[in-house]
Amino acid sequence: MSSDIAIAQGILFVFSAPSGAGKSSLVNALLADDPNLVLSISTTTRTMRPGENDHEHYHFVSHQEFDAAIEGGKFLEHALVFGNRYGTSREAVEGPISKGQDVLFEIDWQGARSVKAQYPQACLIFILPPSVASLRERLERRAQDSDETIDRRMRDARSEMDHFDEFDFVVVNDVFASALADLKSIIRSQRLTAKRQQTKQQFLLDELLNNQ
Repeated sequence: MSSDIAIAQGILFVFSAPSGAGKSSLVNALLADDPNLVLSISTTTRTMRPGENDHEHYHFVSHQEFDAAIEGGKFLEHALVFGNRYGTSREAVEGPISKGQDVLFEIDWQGARSVKAQYPQACLIFILPPSVASLRERLERRAQDSDETIDRRMRDARSEMDHFDEFDFVVVNDVFASALADLKSIIRSQRLTAKRQQTKQQFLLDELLNNQ
């Protein structure tokens, strides 16, 4: 009988934020707490940073390998960001969602727009810092970039945040626990839509609605 049960396709959750808004910390906390969430690891041509590991934080490839993936149609979306190229593997997304797992992306607004065009049902979430001063403080605290690079990231952040209204939800990461709770509420609400419950609760609905 279990083979006859319809499996609702997983949800695509797209997270975007300016650098320093705390997106990665929130995403890691969600993944640690929710076994049905799968992280889509992006492919990039940028240089690996201290503390990063290949195939864990990103798939680090050369420009030639990136071009070959584009030609092979392997990317769901790809974009040029801050002089580096990023792409999302089509296989890494379509496999899990066909099995009912929810896939979480960390991509910029350009990638989010591309995913939404191909998957209108995707849920787009934008994370904002509580203030400009807080954003700069977080970037400086990482101690990874020069003052010149931080200034550039601040300018890029303003450009990134200008697209917040293209997203379905906006969460301000002021108090981490509160922002995390907000994100969990969004994910839970998306899982409980009538359309998804119609598939997931198919047998219950048949019994309730057809019982004479």
